[in-house]
This record gives sequence, C-alpha cells and structure tokens, in this order.
Amino acid sequence: MLDDFLRSHDGVITTSHARVLGISNDALERRARSGHWRRCSQGVYFVDDRPFTDSARIRAAVWGHGPHAVASGLAAAWWHGVTKYAPAVVEVTVPRNSHGRRHEGSRVRRRELPAKDVVEWRGLQVTALELTVVEAATRRGGGPKLMDSALQRQVELGPLWAAHLRNKGRYGAPASRRLLQAAESGARSAAERLLIRLLEEAGIEGWIANHPVAGYLVDVGFPGCSVAIEVDGLAFHTDSDDFHHDRKRQNAIILAGWQVLRFTWLDVTEYPDRVIAEIRRAISARSSAAAAD
Repeated sequence: MLDDFLRSHDGVITTSHARVLGISNDALERRARSGHWRRCSQGVYFVDDRPFTDSARIRAAVWGHGPHAVASGLAAAWWHGVTKYAPAVVEVTVPRNSHGRRHEGSRVRRRELPAKDVVEWRGLQVTALELTVVEAATRRGGGPKLMDSALQRQVELGPLWAAHLRNKGRYGAPASRRLLQAAESGARSAAERLLIRLLEEAGIEGWIANHPVAGYLVDVGFPGCSVAIEVDGLAFHTDSDDFHHDRKRQNAIILAGWQVLRFTWLDVTEYPDRVIAEIRRAISARSSAAAAD
C-alpha cells in the first residue's frame, strides 16, 4: 500500500497519510533519521529513492501548508496542463484563519475559496480550471498569452467570467477583469484603440481608421501606399460562417491591390515594438515600389 501511495503521489507523503497506512511515528522518525525519507517541511516528507520532480515539489509545497491548502496561480496552471513549465515559486491559497508561515519556494495567498472553485486533481487540491486561468493570466509569466491559449483549447469565456465574479476581492482581480473584457465579442474595438494609440505614439502618419476598401471597412488603412491593417481581439474565434466571410473579405481587399497585415490583441499588448516595426517595413516597401513604378 505504501509503494502504491508513493507511486501515485510523486514520492511525497505526510504524517497523516503515514498513519493511515499503518506507519507509526517511531517508524516514520527512523526513516527520516536514516535519510531515506527527506523532510520537506513540518509533517511532509519525500521518499528519496526517485527524482524530485516538479510534481513532487509542488505537491510538497501545498501539503506543507496543511490539509486545506490549495495550489493556485501558475502552480495550478501547470498542474492542469495550461502552461508548459512549472513555476519556480509555488503559489498556495489557504483559508484566512490558517496558521503557519510561508515556506521557502512558496507564496501564500489567504482567502476563502468557494467550494466550486476547488478540485482534486491527481491527489492534490488545486483551484478549478476556470479560476486557475483567470488568476494565472495576471501573474508574471502568465499574461494574455496564457488566457488566449486556454480560450482556444480548454475553456469558454462565460465560465471564466463566473469564476472571476465569485472571487472579486482576490489579488489581481482588476487585471483579470481587463483581460476578460478584452476577450469579449467587443474586444476587437479595444484592440483597434490600442493599435491606433501605438501608431500615434510612434509618430506614424498617413493612416485612416475604418477606411473603405473594396466594399469593406478595414480597421486602419494607409491609402497612400495601399496597406491595410486588421486587428483581432484576445482569443479571436469565429464560427464557420464568420470564418468564410472573413476570408472572402480579406481576399477582396488583396485583389484590390492592398497588402493586408493582421495582428492580434496579444501582438499589440505584448509585442508593440514588433507590430510597429512590421508596419513601418510594409509602408516603406510599398512606398518604394510605388515610386519605382
């Protein structure tokens, strides 16, 4: 039974688990003194006959804060498979009245979590996927890219809003609200405003917002060199009809002799210098080609 438990829990065990498995305190202490069981924190041990993986590290950090501790933030995101790399510091959420201090390698958040926002996954309590995405997207190392990826593959916007509203007083809530607003159907206009601000700050002139081309309006048009810029909101998705309409629209603009540059919310928020540089190159190339003709 002990081997089965350790195999399914990354080699990490607590004194409570050991008692349930019939291991006395004396036997536990002997294992610890021998060095075979390495103490991670008070009452938490790692059986040192296997690699100390990221899973073991996160599990030990969470269990070190007691039975009501929950992995949250980027630690929960990694546990759910939302992110590729485990964070160096494990975020742990505990009830407000919990005792104990932060252990090395962990960061503690104190608040009451609604039962709906806690799940057990692979034998560890973690924030539910929706709350995990909402929170992790506001952490350094998460950001809009994390939410964008999750919206494309794992979650829908409605449940993300619901998780956010159930936990409005938490750390990072205002930033979460802004990201969720950016992912709504009206996000395209917000992304357009960001693009226009970038153009103004860069001192780029000669553009017209909502410029008509081939019977359609492009987000930003440079009529002097026939460059059209389109920008999509965070996690831009379309159904089949919208997809085909969008492609038909873009093809018509290209056939009218315009070059189309397409950017996303992620581009204009995370990589603004790259966006401006690409726009400058397109304008310069098209203007040079026109002058040569």
